[in-house]
Amino acid sequence: MTSQLHLVGSIPLDTVEEVFASFGARLGPYLRTLPDGEVGPRSHWISRVHYQVFALHPDLEVVQRPAPENGVERLVPRNVGDSWKFRVRGGVTEIRFGDPGWRLGFARDAVNSYFIFRTLRDKGVIPAHLRFQVSIPMVGSAVPPRIFVQPGDCEIVRRGYEEALAAELRAIVSRIPGRDLAIQWDCASELQDAYGAIPGLPPESMVERTVGPVGRLSPLIPDAAELGCHLCFGTMGGWPRFEPDDLGGAVTLANAVIEGAGRRVDWVHIPVLDRSDDGFFAPLARLRPGGARLYLGAVHNMRRYPERVAAARKYLPEFGVGAYCGFGRLSPTELKQILADHIAAAQAG
Repeated sequence: MTSQLHLVGSIPLDTVEEVFASFGARLGPYLRTLPDGEVGPRSHWISRVHYQVFALHPDLEVVQRPAPENGVERLVPRNVGDSWKFRVRGGVTEIRFGDPGWRLGFARDAVNSYFIFRTLRDKGVIPAHLRFQVSIPMVGSAVPPRIFVQPGDCEIVRRGYEEALAAELRAIVSRIPGRDLAIQWDCASELQDAYGAIPGLPPESMVERTVGPVGRLSPLIPDAAELGCHLCFGTMGGWPRFEPDDLGGAVTLANAVIEGAGRRVDWVHIPVLDRSDDGFFAPLARLRPGGARLYLGAVHNMRRYPERVAAARKYLPEFGVGAYCGFGRLSPTELKQILADHIAAAQAG
């Protein structure tokens, strides 16, 4: 392999087979893991959890939903202000989700997509060395404070979501062999929290609040499987949703995840803004990977790509690359250029 690439998750194609046959076949030689593209409702990430799971729960009341589009219902928000919002019904102190292992939808999609992955791999459409990657929003991202209108509701729902997510993990690892599996925790709200960018959340408890669930859930993943973490600046309403001055918060969170996961962390993906100044990249020198592979989300605006990579290598000599996030909120017409950009990055070495 001339270089190493990483795909975060979502790819706006219609079917899993299309994702594997296009991105998997073309980029496979440069990848270690391959996601299914999070096709369909998952392309808008946590929005699917909000309207397919939270909005149907009898103990949760919908307070706000995305505004209609020309009089027709809209399920996915345009931006943060257009998000779904909820409140826990009066007197409820515990949220439990039924149909354990399947209610959140991650396990059902993973098992179905793995069958397609295995079939295409056996046919030689995708390289034999690839693992099947399942990307899952971490607790703080799926259940952020901004979607609740009452104090305390977020914590109640987080406990229930973590319990349900543990059941989903058990379903996944019991049906997909560890040697073929890679789980990725997606952390967007957690990264905002690491920069103190979420109002009302005290910075001193950030590590326990964000890494606590990682440490409780990750040991459920067998050693034979791989575990990774994607940090994100957010894309709802356009990327980036917030722009920190440097990568300091990302490095702090990455180190905390690696140290607190309770099992081996095989990779961490860190987003990179379109900057090449030393001040932005200098915190990378503080990374403690502990054997984890490191990927920087530098594949964008390829005219300045060499400058970003050169600046990063002053502080982190070895790393792979990928985009800053998944592509689910982009137009399918952009995929041809995205694929070309990734191939160019891989060949640049």
